[in-house]
Amino acid sequence: MANKFLMLIVVCICHTTLLFAQQNPLVLWYNKPAKVWEETLPLGNGLIGMMPDGNPSQEKIVLNEISMWSGSPEDPNNYEAYKNVEAIQALLKAGKNDEAEKLVNETFVTKGKGSGFGNGAKVPYGCYQLFGDLLLDYKLPAGTIQDYKRSLDLATASAQTSFKINGQQVQRRYYTSFDNNVGIIQLSQHKDEVQQLGISFQRQENIDRYTLLDDGILIEGSLPDGKGGKNLKFVGLIQVKGKNLKINKKDKTLAVSAKGGLTVYFSASTSYYGKDPLLVVKAAVAAAKTADEQIIYKNHLAAYQKIFNRVSLNLFGNKANNAIPTNERIANFYKNPVQDPDLATIYYQYGRYLNISSAAPKNTNSLPPNLQGLWANQINTPWNGDYHLNINAQMNHWGVEVNNLSEYHKPFIEMIKRIAKTGEQTAKAYYNAPGWVVYMMTNIWGYSAPGEQASWGASTASGWLCNHLWEHYLFTGDKDYLKEIYPILKGAAEFYDHTLVQDPKTGWWVTSPSVSPENAFRMANGKVAAVVMGPTIDNQIVRELYQAVIQADSILATNDSFAGALKAKLKDIPPPVVVSPSGRVMEWLEDYKEVEPKHRHVSHLYGLYPAAFISPQTTPEWADAARKTLAVRGDEGTGWSRAWKILFWARLQDGDHALEILRQLLKPAFTNETTYQGVGAGTYPNLFCAHPPFQIDGNFGGAAGIAEMLIQSHNGYIHLLPALPKAWSKGEVKGLKTRGNYTVDIKWENGKVSALQIKGKKGKLRLFENGNYKDYEVR
Repeated sequence: MANKFLMLIVVCICHTTLLFAQQNPLVLWYNKPAKVWEETLPLGNGLIGMMPDGNPSQEKIVLNEISMWSGSPEDPNNYEAYKNVEAIQALLKAGKNDEAEKLVNETFVTKGKGSGFGNGAKVPYGCYQLFGDLLLDYKLPAGTIQDYKRSLDLATASAQTSFKINGQQVQRRYYTSFDNNVGIIQLSQHKDEVQQLGISFQRQENIDRYTLLDDGILIEGSLPDGKGGKNLKFVGLIQVKGKNLKINKKDKTLAVSAKGGLTVYFSASTSYYGKDPLLVVKAAVAAAKTADEQIIYKNHLAAYQKIFNRVSLNLFGNKANNAIPTNERIANFYKNPVQDPDLATIYYQYGRYLNISSAAPKNTNSLPPNLQGLWANQINTPWNGDYHLNINAQMNHWGVEVNNLSEYHKPFIEMIKRIAKTGEQTAKAYYNAPGWVVYMMTNIWGYSAPGEQASWGASTASGWLCNHLWEHYLFTGDKDYLKEIYPILKGAAEFYDHTLVQDPKTGWWVTSPSVSPENAFRMANGKVAAVVMGPTIDNQIVRELYQAVIQADSILATNDSFAGALKAKLKDIPPPVVVSPSGRVMEWLEDYKEVEPKHRHVSHLYGLYPAAFISPQTTPEWADAARKTLAVRGDEGTGWSRAWKILFWARLQDGDHALEILRQLLKPAFTNETTYQGVGAGTYPNLFCAHPPFQIDGNFGGAAGIAEMLIQSHNGYIHLLPALPKAWSKGEVKGLKTRGNYTVDIKWENGKVSALQIKGKKGKLRLFENGNYKDYEVR
């Protein structure tokens, strides 16, 4: 298991010195302006975001700020709920799941308005919202637009729009600086040409003051607290800089002219960070305006590439594909992924790019990416743009460790620490239990209560969140960090230890009440229910959590009596997998009839990924049951569901099937007419994942899946190329991370490792390479 890996130490293993270079341009490009938001190109520095549509004459740039949340802190706990838990459990023990679910809905859900069913902007729970739209109305000369191109360069974290009109070249560059919290739009024309445009900003609601400055626009507003008042204050500042600059104010628009180039600056902030957002944005824009533009861009590149360039991947595809617009490449890949492996490279690096662009781990109180990262174009974002904790927020972080972005786990870990505090009250309210618990969703205000309905809101997430706390330690080996998070691991385990009940049929101690996330089953009486005792995912999570606490106690030598007691209790909880008569992994303790056999959640395979209970090497019979489970679930599903299935098949070491699911993930969620209604799951033209609608978890999960196809380290050894598709017979990757804090570079030919370099601590390391185990002594 994973703890065995901690015993393995290595500094460097070199078969052959490797020379790596990113051979293929990491560029998304298009020969038409974006007609809809799902075609625009995402830019972000973890705090602010911009999405330009590249329209030559009337351009809209959607602006975001990651803390742009309505709502406010609340206490949504029902402090009478614990009085009903025994009655609910008794009904479940008696097999009356439908009656138990009715009682849960009546007594065991949130006391308040909950998440507002997607209308969180009007309730205390709140909603992540767009900041607003920057509108640039260019005064172009009459003429035909030629040689149009817009692009996003992942290697530089910048977007470009270029075209010719009357023989004159027009170029625009956009980026959100990683060195200073400013979005920059550089508008270039011939030095002798006068450039004219109108600049304005729009937002549907909650703007308190809109001020036209001598050189820009100041936006000040406040979002509703969901209780009839105001809470979070937000400020945006747009300013311009250029030669021979002339500005006229009219209504809400600045009429700007300049000779040659012109630069537009944007910064935004909110009161969430505990500072005056007006002072913050003024300082940021002032620093940018007074600096040399080449120096600003150089510093941006240095800050970004220091992180992004840690990993390179080359699958040696046909370079001719680079001349095909990205929307067409997506369609071609879905038809035949073998012809364009380089699109998989772009998709992988796009996932890493989105990780880097949607979180700012160096900033105090920084937030992790939400359901949409930090990119939204609505006031009421789908599902409030919140943090769903029954897979989605977790999937956002599945790739950060292996993809050499470990610090990008930090904002999520800090969020977990915060909700562990509010979760102590939830544990008291619903179970009168020690420790802490959080249910299936949270927000930036620390929401930890159940949702509004049992069928989806009754699953606990605290144990799953602890998987992230533990995995970060396994990858980093940081004992100081482990000391810091041990009380949180222990608190989650204390809650489960106190609340487990004994199943009368098996004698196992299980969670109750709970659900297998968002799925339901048909009872013998013909009724449909979701609430159960001991769904398989809970049994796997509780076991994984107990083992983590036991191992952490041993590593830290704390001699905690609670950890010692958990050792004995491991034998009393269900095994990670129970195989049904059909040969599949059971989803519940009972072999219920499935209402939706192809359900998007495959929660009972948590033990395959992200946990490490199921493996072709260590538990081949369970691996076979997992394969049969996936065969019934099918290869399709929502966008994020397909991403999860890539990881499942990678763990089952079936690279060709993993590639098939990647093909399904990249199914065009658009038609040739750029229609998005009724097209279904897959990928939008800008490579955003279509749930539908857009959810970023599929992007992050897909990138994690590609990494898992190339390297795994969860069974106590490093497995090189565990799920390499036949179509990727030649390639090289540099900079992947493994548990134990090792950095691995691999080169392969004909599907076999031909060169290897591993960096880490001195000692022994065990590999599984080219079908054989190998032990190495590094001196």
